[in-house]
Amino acid sequence: MADSKSKTDYTLHVYFTRYSSWGSRVELILSYFHIPCDIKLYGMNNPAAAPPARFAKGLLPALQVGAEDEDFVIADSLAISEFLAEQHPELHLWPKDLKLRALARTAVAQMHSGFSEIRNTYATNFLGKYTGNIPLSESVTMEIRGMVELWSKARADTKKRLQELGEEDEGFLFGGFTIADAFFWPVLWRFRSYQLPLTGISEDGLKWMAKMWNDPTIKLQIQEYFRQARNPLSKIEKYEDIFRSNFDIEYGQFTEDWIFES
Repeated sequence: MADSKSKTDYTLHVYFTRYSSWGSRVELILSYFHIPCDIKLYGMNNPAAAPPARFAKGLLPALQVGAEDEDFVIADSLAISEFLAEQHPELHLWPKDLKLRALARTAVAQMHSGFSEIRNTYATNFLGKYTGNIPLSESVTMEIRGMVELWSKARADTKKRLQELGEEDEGFLFGGFTIADAFFWPVLWRFRSYQLPLTGISEDGLKWMAKMWNDPTIKLQIQEYFRQARNPLSKIEKYEDIFRSNFDIEYGQFTEDWIFES
């Protein structure tokens, strides 16, 4: 793996990322931009794989900076992402263009603080697959529509801006892969896991989804989730078959050969 620094300066403390919407974002950023980092994985509510005591009362993910300074720890996925962007400006974790950078930050802020109905109704579980009569409340349906509109508008605004600049459009939300794509990565799982409707999404929005699912670096990250699943300590029971009392819904798991089809 290519290094952006000569040595590993960071340790990411995180719950097993096959369940962690917050942690998987940071892990994908580190992986995509080849930022060297030691990653320590922990089990949620599992004494056999619990995080160190100093992280027990805090929220994970947490990024420890420097092996010798245990007090230099950054919590919260957005704060960690911003720190990494500042530390590695040459990698362009945010878009280079001022306008696209502002649009990307706006989208990330919306994802970071909003869409609570989707978050609270549908637990994150990369392997989980639900079929049948998936519940869709009015408030959830509104958020799903807003999410789809956000993706479609991001791609439309980006295409227009990059054409004005005469620059290449790689097909990610704001051109090249950025923090914004990482922040929407876990919600793509939810759309897949729970068969959430994509009504109203633009053609370019669908192409972005395909770009994410088929990207070689992201596929490597997907392999990591399946490796974690082979470790019994990684299992979080409360995120498995969350509709188990609803006999109209069948629960299963995706396999590694699954392919996104629009």
